Amino acid sequence: MPVEDRRGTGDAFRDLDNMLPSALQEWPATEESRAAGQHTDGGESTGHASGRRIVAIPRKKKADLSEPDHEHMHKVVGYIRRHLAQRPSGDVRGTRWRHSLMSWGHDPLR
Repeated sequence: MPVEDRRGTGDAFRDLDNMLPSALQEWPATEESRAAGQHTDGGESTGHASGRRIVAIPRKKKADLSEPDHEHMHKVVGYIRRHLAQRPSGDVRGTRWRHSLMSWGHDPLR
């Protein structure tokens, strides 16, 4: 990924990843989290696996981010943007839509 793309992706990731690492680490253990998202054969949602990677990325120095880290940030940004465009009407507080986003590090109520 070119440096300019990395910079833009990194900026967007930092803007959209609005959950504290501690909240994102605790989120997969909640009932709401387990009920949201697409689950793999092992029973874990795709967002949970992504969430573990999301927690690790901000803990690294920019210079230490690997190409897979940049690719994952790009994937997270794309997922969050697509999902935000599908916002349901009304109160989203207890919706699967919000809970799925939270598994990817974004709480739309923040």
